[in-house]
Amino acid sequence: MTRIILCLTVLAAASLAGCASTTPVAGGPTAPTGKCNAEGARWAIGSAVNDDVVNRILQGTGSRDARVLRPGQMATMDFREDRVNVDVNDRGAITGIRCG
Repeated sequence: MTRIILCLTVLAAASLAGCASTTPVAGGPTAPTGKCNAEGARWAIGSAVNDDVVNRILQGTGSRDARVLRPGQMATMDFREDRVNVDVNDRGAITGIRCG
């Protein structure tokens, strides 16, 4: 019985790992305020998503966390004022920047 519970716990943790947020690189020019302002990253729409662009989006929005969302990807529906969502299409181009 204990092994079954352990296996279920490991499976649950592994499935939640896909919801992990991207964290900013330390040493950036400005500290995040924690409250997202999507207007600061509108320049990124149309760009290819990569770590450098996501870090610049974090700096521009003042967010602590970023979440890149691909078409059909499952995501939690909770609203977090310190997170920016980066919507991308199937080619990896950024189609939207929104807080939450």
